[in-house]
Amino acid sequence: MVIPPLHWNDAAGRVDLLDQTRLPVEEVWLPIETPEQMAEAIRSLRVRGAPAIGIAAAYGVVLAFREGGDLKEKGLSAANLLATTRPTAVNLFWALDRMRAVLQSGREVSRALLLTEARQIHKEDLAAGRQLGLNGLSLLAQGMTVLTHCHAGGVATSGYGTALAPLLMSGEQGIRLQAYVDETRPLLQGSRITAWELQKAGIPATLITDGMAGHVMQQGRVDVVMVGADRIAANGDVANKIGTYALAVLADAHGLPFFVSAPRSTIDFNTPDGGAIDIEERNAEEVTHGFGRQTAPDGIAVYNPAFDITPARLITAIITEHGILRPPFNSSINALRQIDPVKTSPGM
Repeated sequence: MVIPPLHWNDAAGRVDLLDQTRLPVEEVWLPIETPEQMAEAIRSLRVRGAPAIGIAAAYGVVLAFREGGDLKEKGLSAANLLATTRPTAVNLFWALDRMRAVLQSGREVSRALLLTEARQIHKEDLAAGRQLGLNGLSLLAQGMTVLTHCHAGGVATSGYGTALAPLLMSGEQGIRLQAYVDETRPLLQGSRITAWELQKAGIPATLITDGMAGHVMQQGRVDVVMVGADRIAANGDVANKIGTYALAVLADAHGLPFFVSAPRSTIDFNTPDGGAIDIEERNAEEVTHGFGRQTAPDGIAVYNPAFDITPARLITAIITEHGILRPPFNSSINALRQIDPVKTSPGM
């Protein structure tokens, strides 16, 4: 089941983008016509999920070409703007680097040339998502229950998802699975988006608060934990939505497999470990005034990191479109570095 978060509108020369901040009550599509509008959409989480952010940013560079002027200069300026939106998700910078490479290739710069590259990034992620689903399903068995955190489904990518891809694809493969869904404080991506997607796909799902995860593990209600990633360091440390580290510790304490699912583009081969990953901190009001209602006293100090780091020692396996990586991750990730992502992407 493919649930795309955005698409290029050929007739209008723009991006039509699903506003994820309006889910699950409304499915509102926004017309994005400028790099500035795309930057705002990424920064405000109207589009979110590491792969989807990368795709959106690539199209955002193309949007710089709606008007005249120095095309190379306008494209590089748009790429620089989009790079300031969110610091942790490496897919953003990976996609922008590819767009910059086209701009600086020495070829005559045109909107069509940039659009071709953006569409290729989009196409590669769609193929990778399907393969991630198949590879993830190989680790699961009939009747298993998967605990998820945050949202790593279709609208966080090009349509299939990463950690949610096995669940979304389970029906077509004849495998019956069910899920426990962490609500994921403070922005509730689990309850607002993951639960919505699993319902649309007909996957049995039960919503829990983040603090209930240890309890359902203790009761034997969970077989595996499967999460996505916003950046994977060269040693296998993983940056993902805040609360992921706590789940990994709980899974370890209960003897449960802890799987991370992400495309190759999420691996930052140049970052040695999790300590070198820049962790985004977001506005205090996301905690004190969640969804418009004040839930904390005036003046209280707030710490609101958007992500945490799960050390490689707590991760059972990392699922990629090129195969399943196992410890020691230093060597298995380094082996993946030698693969040309364009020439070997599934379905290319």
